[in-house]
Amino acid sequence: MAELRRFAALLPWLAVLTVVPVGWWHGGVPVADVLAFVAYWALAVVLPGTLVHRALRGSRGNLPEDLGYGAATGLLLELAAWAVAAATGGQHLLRWWPLPVVVVFLAVPRLRKHWRTGPGRQLPLGWHWAICGVLLLIAVWGYASWRMLPLPPADYAYYPDLLYHLGLVHELTRTMPFELPHLAGEPLRYHYLSDAHIASASMITGVPPATVLLHLWVVPVGWVAALVTAALARELAGRWWVGPLVAGAGYLGASPTFGSPLDIPWTRALSYASLSQTYALPLLMLLAAVCVQVLRGRALGPAWVLVPALGLACAGAKSSALPPLIAGLGLAALAAWVRRRRVPWRVFALLASLVVAMAVGYQLFAGGGAGTLRVQPLGLIRHLLPYQQTYGAEEGARFGGLLPPGLAEADGNAAWLLAAALFGSWLLRQTPRLAGGLLLATPARRDPVAWLFTGAVAAGLAVAWLTYHPSASQVYFWLPVIPFGALLAGWLLARSRVRWPVLVTAGLLGVLTHLLAPPLGSPPVLTQAERAVESVRVANADDWMTALGWSAARYAALIVLSALLAVAVEALLLTWPRAAVTARRAALVRRRGRPARTTLLGRSALAGAVTALLGASLATGVDIPVTHLLAREDPLGAINQQLVVSETEMRAALWLNDHTDPYDLVATNVHCRPVRSTPHCDARAYWVTGLGGRRALVESWAYADATLAAHGRDGYRYPRQPAPDPALFALNERVFTAPTPADLARLRDTHGVRWLLADTNAGPVSTDLARLAPVRYAAGPVTIHELP
Repeated sequence: MAELRRFAALLPWLAVLTVVPVGWWHGGVPVADVLAFVAYWALAVVLPGTLVHRALRGSRGNLPEDLGYGAATGLLLELAAWAVAAATGGQHLLRWWPLPVVVVFLAVPRLRKHWRTGPGRQLPLGWHWAICGVLLLIAVWGYASWRMLPLPPADYAYYPDLLYHLGLVHELTRTMPFELPHLAGEPLRYHYLSDAHIASASMITGVPPATVLLHLWVVPVGWVAALVTAALARELAGRWWVGPLVAGAGYLGASPTFGSPLDIPWTRALSYASLSQTYALPLLMLLAAVCVQVLRGRALGPAWVLVPALGLACAGAKSSALPPLIAGLGLAALAAWVRRRRVPWRVFALLASLVVAMAVGYQLFAGGGAGTLRVQPLGLIRHLLPYQQTYGAEEGARFGGLLPPGLAEADGNAAWLLAAALFGSWLLRQTPRLAGGLLLATPARRDPVAWLFTGAVAAGLAVAWLTYHPSASQVYFWLPVIPFGALLAGWLLARSRVRWPVLVTAGLLGVLTHLLAPPLGSPPVLTQAERAVESVRVANADDWMTALGWSAARYAALIVLSALLAVAVEALLLTWPRAAVTARRAALVRRRGRPARTTLLGRSALAGAVTALLGASLATGVDIPVTHLLAREDPLGAINQQLVVSETEMRAALWLNDHTDPYDLVATNVHCRPVRSTPHCDARAYWVTGLGGRRALVESWAYADATLAAHGRDGYRYPRQPAPDPALFALNERVFTAPTPADLARLRDTHGVRWLLADTNAGPVSTDLARLAPVRYAAGPVTIHELP
């Protein structure tokens, strides 16, 4: 029987671990690269990380949670190994970094025990199947994201941020100090540790960086975050089913729509387009687990070394990930101080360590472009379509003052009503992540851990709505705390002691509500000409208010119906005690009478409403990638065919990567999307450095610190600002349009340029260039010249 149970527990893991490599292969990754990447994760991340984590914090008593925590620790150790290699020029030795760890744990007698799982209660069979279901859905989400993304070369328009990060990945394979590859000579100041992970994976496995970034890296990292979150949730709630529920709600759940025409982006913690956001999650959750250990009064011992290391890693992975957790930790420290009536010195030491790590991390990683984040209450509404169509239609690239410009300049109360409706609608759509705050209304408020996660969620929400960034980057203070909100909701459900028939019924109601809710029609969009004819600035505010009202009514109906249904199911179970009620619960109801029954039904109503919201959130989150798969939609592809970079152009860039030295410098006339360079074009090309793997004298500058700081100048957004160094840009352009021996010599001798990539699609190229600089590669519109 025991053997059969072990096989039943192993079966879903075998299925999940088989599906993902098959998905990689089906997405165009060669079998050799798939096998190399699987071996890398097993031997260079999970194995050394698990050994070290067990030595520092002990075993969880079961293999899956040990491997989850171990993989997160392995990512941290990998960063340390990469930093040493990049500082010393030992990148060729990086693939051997796990070997010393393995040798030490084999040679030292006291450490050999960490090769085995420590004592503890085994996980039930349902946990294995449930968590593997979550991991499988994360794999489906990843496959839906990369399935339509061809590996280069191809006729395609990659999302510009992916190519930007790909250029950073190439840069991080070089030796410190790092430079901004798109503007050579500029120091690299960015939270680039996600790129360091991809660079390390590429150097260790030999798999091309583009393959790792576009197809391979995201699902394993998402899995690690889910496993760590599930383990932490089980520890806090004490129920096995809470772990998979929290992992699913935290990483798969999205804001329920119920057919609403209001498109609210930034609804999922996992993000394929934002490498830094996704990569920070497992590190942040491991750090949260360490914080829980301290807040629960358990000694860290040697695990104290993880605190500053994880703090620095989180700051370098995503600069917005750590501040909400620190805010929550500060609130938890105050709560512990008040409750215990003595200073919790260890908690304050933990807080001080993280604050110092964050400060050091910002010095090392945060770019000056972070200064574009401004204090502006309700600034997030400027990125919502109803406001953009109405009161924000004429804001342009202005930062505004204390309030969004359109809202501050509007006459009457209509604009404020729309702003309140948008804020309320956004908040309502986040109730699956916010409902867990009700935990503070239960005896769990005596636990400082509840204050930790509640404070972190509140801090992330506050920063997202009290600041403004021209690219909505303030929302990245909210996305990392979504798993914290899911954890609080799962903990609340566990404390409610409501039985599974109530929770399952309510959850199914939420799923069905999402599936069956008819779509609400979007209000009509007026063109600028129509608005001019009507002589009004506000186009469709009333229509949007009506649509938002109907959406809110649907939300309220779900909450009420789910609460009533949960009460009905609980009442039915109470009337059938032999079949559905434990002896303890039946005796409690009989002994205490109506008050006990009322309390029980009230808990069921609350749990039913929360579960229904979580069910709707999960259904929405799963529906999005499934829709992309069934409809064969490309979520990040070329919406505008003018943005496509041709296969011929990509092959030319790849030629640079294969035939030049990693430290060679390239000059190019490619700067913009579309490829044609025009004044105030969108300077986010990035394919020459991303695919070519070499630094460029001047390629694209949209994300440079000086460009970000210039947002709004002359009425242009930062991607359409001119090059930050006009003289250097002018020299770069003359070399292609009117080359002279003097300019070429200056480019080579003063700036160190070795190669020229000329693309006639980007602009005119003089025929004299071939006479002055030998041609080494030519295909279609691209010619590559060498400056000997």
